[in-house]
Amino acid sequence: MTTRTVTSIRPRALVRASGGPRYAVALAVDALGTGLLRPFLLLYGVMVLRLSAPATGIAMTVGVVVGLLCMPAVGRWLDRGARSTVVAASMLVRALGVVLLLAAPAGHVWPFAAAALVLGAGNQAWPAAHAALVATVAHGRERDAALAAGRALRNAGLGVGALLATACLAGGAAALQALAAVTGLAYLTAAALARSVHLRARPAAPPDGDGAKDGDGATGGDGATGGDGAGGPAPRMRALLAANVVYVFCLNVPEIALPLVLVTQLHASPVWSAAIFVANTVLVVALQVPLTVLLSRFARRTVLALAGVVLAVSYLGFLAATSLGGGWGAPAVAAVSVVCTLGEIVYAGSATALVTALAPAPVLGRTLARFELSTGFGLAVSPAAITALAPHGPTALWGGLAAATLLSASAVATEKDRPVPPKTRAGTGG
Repeated sequence: MTTRTVTSIRPRALVRASGGPRYAVALAVDALGTGLLRPFLLLYGVMVLRLSAPATGIAMTVGVVVGLLCMPAVGRWLDRGARSTVVAASMLVRALGVVLLLAAPAGHVWPFAAAALVLGAGNQAWPAAHAALVATVAHGRERDAALAAGRALRNAGLGVGALLATACLAGGAAALQALAAVTGLAYLTAAALARSVHLRARPAAPPDGDGAKDGDGATGGDGATGGDGAGGPAPRMRALLAANVVYVFCLNVPEIALPLVLVTQLHASPVWSAAIFVANTVLVVALQVPLTVLLSRFARRTVLALAGVVLAVSYLGFLAATSLGGGWGAPAVAAVSVVCTLGEIVYAGSATALVTALAPAPVLGRTLARFELSTGFGLAVSPAAITALAPHGPTALWGGLAAATLLSASAVATEKDRPVPPKTRAGTGG
């Protein structure tokens, strides 16, 4: 199969490759609703349910970790051909989590923990379901661009939702309850829109590579389920999965590591943390698709290894910036954060794309589920790891992150992919 290199960005083509207009609207509504509540879930537990901050944090962490247990079932469901149904189900599960949250009585941690668990299960299931849906509609490098466009759209929705929620927080507990209710309605609306796409794939790739056809006339891009690989066992990807646990630390650097360093070590104004977070969101929205398209001329594995190098360089930059102290430390950290965001963009644009390209079509769902398990585990442990390293000084934090990320990049670069004979690949390559 010959894979085309995407050299230009055509909005209409990206929308089609991402699942169509209705699905794009569903993603935007879902992201907007998520932005209204998810960044403030801890505040909801403290302000509305009057729980202690430690108890609320533990409940949220347990919810995320236990929510990962749903991923094997999600993978098997996807491999039976389900696509838009799984995406809609992940949204409906989060709507149920909001209902449990609104029904939770004040002063009781277990109902809040149950709501956090259900929300966590929906949040964990969505990325794999979304990637499988896009892999069914698009193929090759167009699929990579479509995945990047979905991430940019989601970040835009999350950012707008968070800004709206921040403006409403002055209303106190009542405002948080109202935001949760709106979030639940957004999830229900998004689920209805996603389900209306009626996209399904055949459970196994047929010999002629014809894709499954949905109600809107969309066909599987690289075969019945969209993977570039042929039928066969799921790729082990041991080095890739292990490296991904370290790579995803970059997603929590703007939200956890930098505010911690700026406020507790550099004694800078919290405004710097807010500005870095906003800049991160704007850069992801603006550059995710262009950078992914620009790098499509290189092998995905090479690009993913490059992302690790860029992230490691940014961590070393943070180490140098924090050593400045005084009035120069915070501006230097803000400048280096741009490099970190670029590394994050390159990582996000290549990681899932590489997994979908490696996965044989009949086991695409299970392969994506395994990848999401590694992502979820990395996101779950990174706050604890960052906060444990930070008290030991900048060298322990940033030097440790840089060394681990460089090691991960090396593992990604040297891992050998299972060769797939060209005549047995799923799909025709369009």
